[in-house]
Amino acid sequence: MDVTYLLILLLFGAIATFLSGDKWASKVALLSSLTAFAGALCLLSRYNLGQEINYLHLWISKPNIYFALQADGLALAMILLTTALAPIIIFSSFGNDYKNAKSFYALLLFMTFAMAGTFLSADGFLYYIFWELSLIPIYFIALIWGNGDAEERKKAVIKFFIYTLAGSLFMLVAFVYLYQKTNSFLIGDLTQAQLNSTEQFWIFLAFFLAYAIKIPLIPFHTWQANVYQKAPTVGTMLLSGIMLKMGLYSVIRWQLPIAPLAAKEYQFVFIGLGIAGVIYGSIVALRQNNLKKLLAYSSLAHVGLIAAGTYTLSLDGLRGAVLQMIAHGFVIVGLFFAAEIIFRRFETQTISEMGGIRTQAPKFTSFFLLLVLASVALPSTFNFIGEFTVLYSLSQINIAFAILGGTTIILCAYYMLKMFQNVMLGETNTKIFNDITWNEGIAMGIIIAVLFFFGMYPKPILDLITPSLQVILNQINRN
Repeated sequence: MDVTYLLILLLFGAIATFLSGDKWASKVALLSSLTAFAGALCLLSRYNLGQEINYLHLWISKPNIYFALQADGLALAMILLTTALAPIIIFSSFGNDYKNAKSFYALLLFMTFAMAGTFLSADGFLYYIFWELSLIPIYFIALIWGNGDAEERKKAVIKFFIYTLAGSLFMLVAFVYLYQKTNSFLIGDLTQAQLNSTEQFWIFLAFFLAYAIKIPLIPFHTWQANVYQKAPTVGTMLLSGIMLKMGLYSVIRWQLPIAPLAAKEYQFVFIGLGIAGVIYGSIVALRQNNLKKLLAYSSLAHVGLIAAGTYTLSLDGLRGAVLQMIAHGFVIVGLFFAAEIIFRRFETQTISEMGGIRTQAPKFTSFFLLLVLASVALPSTFNFIGEFTVLYSLSQINIAFAILGGTTIILCAYYMLKMFQNVMLGETNTKIFNDITWNEGIAMGIIIAVLFFFGMYPKPILDLITPSLQVILNQINRN
């Protein structure tokens, strides 16, 4: 299977979904996303057979811009995450009725197409186009189908759009400067650019502004909690489960190999910012009475640790970060889906208005508890593998980083178990809470199965990503 076919499948799926009408839109979108996942598995089989999965075609001659795609192990891991979560997210939405459903699901698939393009791009200009394209559908998804007061939702979404767009412009300026040095946007040429330490610093900083907003890292996180709360849960799943991984992936793929001197010189600063996000996100999560906001700040803490792992510039740190990216994607999607199930029954996101669910819905309680335990990195869960590896890599840099980063496990256990107690236990709520339906159970069951399978057997993912990460480390250490 050609790597371009995967993008064509997703783009065609978005068009077919829009043309299918509101009645069939969700089914066509689900079928399209499953077809794309099957396509990603075909690419994986080619990679495992040792075949290169690249595509290079001159797109624009002046300047030299190529439609260049590269599916190495790292990119494939992100593609598999994207195409595996997309059908789960679509399937989880079947319990909701959306006005103009054809547009809603078409935008969802178009966003998946743009994110997949971002992970596959090997030309900086093409990468930038896909990066920006992914912003457009989530803007409309959150604005039109979001929750709460329309004016507050509009303000939150516009702030997110402006923040992200502004950060991306710095990245574009960096690419233009690099083109002046290399006469190419291809990543292989950019990583060979002869840049002095001052040039690398400004290139590194320009990329960092774009990625720090997208991830987000403090102090660039101010858009996150409100958008996560106001967006429909499907939009929140896309943002937290996949879209923020674009920033973390890009740190490894673009920022570190292009500006390795700056990465080494300011390593402690950026590790410190990541760990500060761990502590800040955990403390703020402790004070939340809104379930989606609590999960948003929990996500902020976890991605702070992932970012710290990427800046260790070590194989363990990069592997742990990628493992944690994938684990976090499944965990946070599962948790936001649990929050959506509660909202469907209780019509509230306020934790203090919940309680007593356990007595009415024992099956849902069991699923939710397993997701909470996975979130707090219980041994045998996927999160434990990633967090342990990242903390180990931090300890090799400075033991204090590992100790401070490890607070995410302690604080996360406290606020997540406290949340579970307040939401699920206690006196029975006056409102009726029906247990999970079959489609809700299937979606949650798949997520939990993935988390425990790879928590006990992460070798397939490690084998997939390690060669690509080793190549990137060689590029970082060339100076």
